[in-house]
Amino acid sequence: MPKKRILPYVLLGLINNKKRLSGYQISQEFKHEVGDFWHASHSQIYPELARMKEDNWVTDEEEGKATYYTLTTTGHEVLRNWMREPLDGNEELFSLKLYFINDATDPLLKELLEQELKLKQDKYEYLQGRLRKVFTDKEEIKANFGHYLILTRAIEREKNHIEWLKNRL
Repeated sequence: MPKKRILPYVLLGLINNKKRLSGYQISQEFKHEVGDFWHASHSQIYPELARMKEDNWVTDEEEGKATYYTLTTTGHEVLRNWMREPLDGNEELFSLKLYFINDATDPLLKELLEQELKLKQDKYEYLQGRLRKVFTDKEEIKANFGHYLILTRAIEREKNHIEWLKNRL
């Protein structure tokens, strides 16, 4: 099954957050804001905006040399429906969806945090089990020290993420 394209939803979220953006401003958002956890180039952005216009997700308005994009009612619905889709363990997807929540009282915030917490707890338990299974004694640790370090780092990362999530619920 082909992987679902995420870029259209990122573009919808960015436009929604600012109400109206030009293609250049969208590129700058990727450079300075969402670029910390998601990347897209000009060559990806503009064709996607054209598809989104064809699908009636956005409208565009020429203003001088710039074209500004705004969400249609359909675009708002598409974005919200995507935000409601269950998380799949992709931390970048969680970060994107979280980034697009503008109101601390939005019920979707709690849903996202709870979903991510469950995913992280499951992963933490899995990693703990791997540690017990693979590294049964000090000799195993000594013989595979790099693997041991990576695994314990992953466990610590999940533990920290779980604490962060619990503190937001």
